[in-house]
Amino acid sequence: MRIQDEVAAVVAKVLREHEVGRVIWIAAGGSNGGHWAANYFLQRESATIPTEMHTSSEFVLATPPYVDEHCLCVLTSMRGTPETCRAAQVARERGAATIALYVQESDLTAACDHKIAYESIALDESRTERVNSSIALQIAMALLAQTEGYAHYEMAMAAFDEVDAIYRRAVAYATPLARRWAERVAGEKTIYVLGSGPAFGSAYIFSICNIEEMLQIDSPTVNCCEFFHGPFEVVDKARPIFLLVGVGRCRPADERALSFLTRYAGENLYVLDGKEIGLGDLPDEVSEYFNHVLFSPVLNNVYMRALSAATHKDYMTRRYMWKVAY
Repeated sequence: MRIQDEVAAVVAKVLREHEVGRVIWIAAGGSNGGHWAANYFLQRESATIPTEMHTSSEFVLATPPYVDEHCLCVLTSMRGTPETCRAAQVARERGAATIALYVQESDLTAACDHKIAYESIALDESRTERVNSSIALQIAMALLAQTEGYAHYEMAMAAFDEVDAIYRRAVAYATPLARRWAERVAGEKTIYVLGSGPAFGSAYIFSICNIEEMLQIDSPTVNCCEFFHGPFEVVDKARPIFLLVGVGRCRPADERALSFLTRYAGENLYVLDGKEIGLGDLPDEVSEYFNHVLFSPVLNNVYMRALSAATHKDYMTRRYMWKVAY
């Protein structure tokens, strides 16, 4: 069975049991960023279903009063992050429908009504349509199709059949480029990452999970739509900047940032264009929503690994995570 069909069946079961009026995506760290595409899709396509993202701890500590039996809470954690497991319990206590996205069975899968296994983005053998961000996006698309209707649903599901091959070509294309970029910035203490719209989640994960967590290099994330409202004042030719140029309606914001940075950032500007890594191979009607699906694994598995090699730092190195009480 295709993962798209498995997801659609789970969503259908949820809708038989609940009248869903709101979707809440709950996770921590990279799993939280992985919800970006799904949340963005529903915000832009649904006229009746509000959608929002919460970090697990915030959901537990400051649970919104409207969480009830009309909410669908999708919770993602590879191995059962404690904060996310507690969030699932809170959601269940409030009567919400719950779906766990997971790699390993844990207290999260035990606490949720439904569960869908995903494959880790960090493993080369994982299928792109089966990683957490892809499955979350499929949930959002199936939910819309089965409630309001989504005219491009079948087109989007067919695109998921193609994304893994596109990703493999993107890896081959980007690998030599990433090595040259990594050699150039290997000695830098700060790397800015910019993106907007459907690609902003990928920029965020690249900053906080890949560059900061894995390689312990400072990495502010800036939304291109906010770039000219403060952050552009720090730009100079000595500051490394990594710009994602996405496809879709927010691309003009990325191109505006690119125009400025080309003039003032010098050779320390690096640009990764979604059209270069294959987003243009997908139908225009749905390609916007696949920015995250392709950018994130390329950033994690090509650019992060290249920077790890150039800095001679094992990307499994941690200062605090898994080592001290926190």
